[in-house]
Amino acid sequence: MNDQATIDRTDAQKAGVDRTRICLAGSGGGHVRQLFDLTALYEGEDHFFVTEDTALGRSVAAKSRAHFVAHVALGQARLGAPIHMLMAAFRNAAQSLKIIRKERPSLVITTGAGSMFFVTLFARLMGSRIILIDSFARFSGPSAFARIARPLAHMRVAQSRISAENWPGAIAFDPLRELEREEQPKEPLLFATVGATLRFDRLVEMVADAKQRGLIPEDVIFQTGDGGPLPQGEGMEAHEALPFDRVGSILRRASIVVCHAGTGSIITALREGCKVIVVPRRFALGEHYDDHQSEITTAFVERGLVSMANNAEELAVALKEARQRPQRFVTTDHQPLIAHLADDLARHRAIKSH
Repeated sequence: MNDQATIDRTDAQKAGVDRTRICLAGSGGGHVRQLFDLTALYEGEDHFFVTEDTALGRSVAAKSRAHFVAHVALGQARLGAPIHMLMAAFRNAAQSLKIIRKERPSLVITTGAGSMFFVTLFARLMGSRIILIDSFARFSGPSAFARIARPLAHMRVAQSRISAENWPGAIAFDPLRELEREEQPKEPLLFATVGATLRFDRLVEMVADAKQRGLIPEDVIFQTGDGGPLPQGEGMEAHEALPFDRVGSILRRASIVVCHAGTGSIITALREGCKVIVVPRRFALGEHYDDHQSEITTAFVERGLVSMANNAEELAVALKEARQRPQRFVTTDHQPLIAHLADDLARHRAIKSH
């Protein structure tokens, strides 16, 4: 724990100021990235993160007070590893209980997913107010985490109108916005990234093969995930993990991004004006816990924002299309949601003070 943060909290308590302690709970990858979009809500407040020990999680811990819990998801059982899932769940539960007993947050804002369930449960049992923001990845209905954790939440937020209609008691805030910007100069660079949580060898091998076949004249930087393959050859640079700041620097330079269908990866690339090609992970191939990445990809393809590639042939076509496609800049605007949450926080502070 940061000593200055402890001093600040003590001073506030002596002054009689209510600096609500906020727990920001999001698993690796896009879930914790979505919490960054709410920074204006919690900066200046006493807050801490609960996330997973990934490259992104370690970047969070380098700048903020943070705790790590074990990765656990129901999909681990679907992929044939129920014992592994149960062992991870026991570790996660013990870690979560220790964190909540130590920190005693008055408010928990969670974006899921499974590894945040016990943090949410124990916080609710200890009297915390729970705000559950379902993943931006869920366009047509709530995630499994949202359905399971729904009874624990005082407020439920969906990030699409259709999803809110299919999630009882939810309110909708759709954050997707397209920006009007002039074309930005880019380097002849392709960034292939599998995200922060799971390796995705099929994507890496597809891009490496296309590079070796001469279909990618651009230099290629790979981020392959822990234990992932590290392609070697002229014009190729490979890393298992990259710090969040380094990823941002690469995206500002890269003209093309090939990524898995994580909303964090897609939005971060579109925000920098990259031409994005998405390779969705497939449950049938053991690449993810379900097929929600196909749903995500289809939603972005229908808006004309990305291309999709499921195999080497589709990647070759998508690469040609990407080079001809004009730049489009897309971001997420969470100001309406932040204003709503700030009003909720102020209202409950007023109730608490009386």
